Amino acid sequence: MFDLEKITRANVKRLKPYASARDEYVSNGDAMTFLDANENPFENGLNRYPDPQQREVKTALSKQKNVSTDNILLGNGSDEVLDLIFRAFCEPQIDNIITLPPTYGMYKVLAEVNAVNNHEVLLSKDFQPDVSAILAKVNDKTKLIFICSPNNPTGNSFDQNRIATLLDRFEGLVVIDEAYIDFYKGDSWLSLLTKYPNLIVTQTLSKAYGMAGIRLGVCYASKAIIQILQKIKPPYNVNELTQQKALERIRKAAVVTAEITEIIAQRKVLQHTLKAMTIVAKVYPSDANFILVKVDDADKRYAQLLALGIVVRNRSKQPLCDNTLRLTVGTAVENKKLIKALKSLQ
Repeated sequence: MFDLEKITRANVKRLKPYASARDEYVSNGDAMTFLDANENPFENGLNRYPDPQQREVKTALSKQKNVSTDNILLGNGSDEVLDLIFRAFCEPQIDNIITLPPTYGMYKVLAEVNAVNNHEVLLSKDFQPDVSAILAKVNDKTKLIFICSPNNPTGNSFDQNRIATLLDRFEGLVVIDEAYIDFYKGDSWLSLLTKYPNLIVTQTLSKAYGMAGIRLGVCYASKAIIQILQKIKPPYNVNELTQQKALERIRKAAVVTAEITEIIAQRKVLQHTLKAMTIVAKVYPSDANFILVKVDDADKRYAQLLALGIVVRNRSKQPLCDNTLRLTVGTAVENKKLIKALKSLQ
């Protein structure tokens, strides 16, 4: 039922992308003289434009994730990747998307920026997608369904059978945002890219990899989808320093794994301790590196923590999240400071 040609914007299909000589050049190991890009010729490590195809980073990710480089696109953070998806497939003022609040706020922002209607379908009370309600909201102008799993701000993962039903029955693209997948004990949807031609998976180096400052997002999809997104991405969207730092971090798999293990252990400590506090009404289960907590008065507790030098996120204005605070799992020292502060509140 899925037809990529049908859902791609006509202007994007006609587009001839900008191409530089560096897109075509692939090193064979010989020293080359670069006189193609009007660069300053005096070497300082950064006087050359970065590889527009980010070949080394993609190769490293390909080996780590067991996904072909043809199925990978890199962006200046996941937000750029998401924006490219909007621009490739959604006609402004005509098409629409479906989001599932409470969820990551940038989906709604990007819809507004791209003049695309955003149809919201609330999660159930246990923070799961309502598949029947989602499919009932779909019309012939619905191009994208955004799913964040593990979900932000709730922290839980979505039932895989529900997502599979959407992939089977929706004729547009299902975008699964896996920013927090490394903290989840279950499987990524990456292994099912070949099964579902309408599946896009986004990940990031900002969370588990500890590289929020370099801004690198990753899009995994079919070769056909990646080729469309490549047509519209800026030629040098991932800078040289970002590529260098990303490679350095990806190659330190053991260090990253150890940090993930510690974060998960600290998450358990926090959950256990929070449940015993009188100001805490509920601690929601989490598959992410944060915990959503229902308190007696979120506005009051947020202000009190801020006065004590602790910044958390007040999510009370989100649907189904009355009086909730989102607490990121910090180091053991930071978590002890948070616990001490919470216990001191009156």
